[in-house]
Amino acid sequence: MSETAPLPSATTEAADITPKVGIIMGSQSDWETMRHADAILTEFDIPHETLIVSAHRTPDRLCEYAKTAAGRGLSVIIAGAGGAAHLPGMCAAWTRLPVLGVPVESRALKGMDSLLSIVQMPGGVPVGTLAIGASGAKNAALLAASILALQDSDLAARLDTWRALQTASVANAPTSEDQ
Repeated sequence: MSETAPLPSATTEAADITPKVGIIMGSQSDWETMRHADAILTEFDIPHETLIVSAHRTPDRLCEYAKTAAGRGLSVIIAGAGGAAHLPGMCAAWTRLPVLGVPVESRALKGMDSLLSIVQMPGGVPVGTLAIGASGAKNAALLAASILALQDSDLAARLDTWRALQTASVANAPTSEDQ
């Protein structure tokens, strides 16, 4: 088993701030991927929480989490799962909030099993599916920020600045590595 960074406490923000985004994952091992979503949300000062909520091992916890999410002030849920990857879809079945699914890379099929499990939701239970692994976790956080920015002009400005800086960081022409 590989070493992974520890999962932070359930709420990563001050106790008096209501989280706007929930990051959930099926197990501790998923944190290696999902920490990238946490980092982006932290960079944007978006209050969020991170929890382990397994569709298979803690189904009652998942049901309670999803059913109470909107009432607790969440606006978006990012759900990372590997293998059978039922977490995002089951969460979406119990909440009206947007659920962004992040396929976690698996050993056996390199995350293709996770991707196909999440992306193949039946009509009527949508899950926005992102890329496999760290890129998907980062993009899920950026998509959550974009969703929240629709109602938050300060966040919209921070997102615009972040994107402008990203664009400015791209060189116009390649350089020799020897220089």
